[in-house]
Amino acid sequence: MKTIIIEDEKAAVRNLKALLQEVNPGIEVETSLDSIASSLDWFATHPMPDLLFMDIQLADGSAFEIFDHVDITCPIIFTTAYDEYALRAFKVNSVDYLLKPISRHDVEQALHKLEHLVPAHGSSAGESSLLQLIRSLKRQESYKTHFLVPIKGDKLLPISIDMILLFYIQDCKVKVVLADGKEYNFPQTLDEVAECINPSLFFRVNRQFLVSREAIKDIDLWFNNRLSLNLRCDVSEERVLVSKAKVQEFKDWFSSI
Repeated sequence: MKTIIIEDEKAAVRNLKALLQEVNPGIEVETSLDSIASSLDWFATHPMPDLLFMDIQLADGSAFEIFDHVDITCPIIFTTAYDEYALRAFKVNSVDYLLKPISRHDVEQALHKLEHLVPAHGSSAGESSLLQLIRSLKRQESYKTHFLVPIKGDKLLPISIDMILLFYIQDCKVKVVLADGKEYNFPQTLDEVAECINPSLFFRVNRQFLVSREAIKDIDLWFNNRLSLNLRCDVSEERVLVSKAKVQEFKDWFSSI
């Protein structure tokens, strides 16, 4: 496995190389780069490595600037002394986020995680898993957070995802209900909405309802091991039921944040 290290502290580079040699001698460190400039030069003339170890604070700025110029398609393990960049790191192919000082156990755990994501490095199965990993990580960035909703006349209403309580279908039309209780016709199908918004924020209860946690006032245990959701807004005379098959998935989603 060909690896490069982007790190401006020579002692940290030596330590990481030694740990990699101990944990997995099959890992070949092609080079170490100590700045944004040298990294951009290297990527311009070399193929993508199999794995990238990257510090965040470099001598000439934040390593995230590299992603503005290079499409990094390999998995990344961040190594840094700062924990405030963790969320941003996981938007750019990050497999793990290690806080300095880095121990052998940290490296073992990170590589173990990578092995599970890419079980057979170099094989078609491994390549497929890697592509799935990258698509999954990049998809976090592509979820929609804002919409333009047509309202009266020729106006568009801008709304953000945190303003929305739920989406539902009524008379074959999709409606969006906002936190202030107002609702509007929505210009996409419910399937399209479910595809473009973060599934950690909304749950597809059934074919008719896509709800946020904030939309749920309380929950009744219902017949045949189902759940009946009581919503904060009165949008349907029928009960909003979670099927028996989806109950555990719903519970896991609701308590995941």
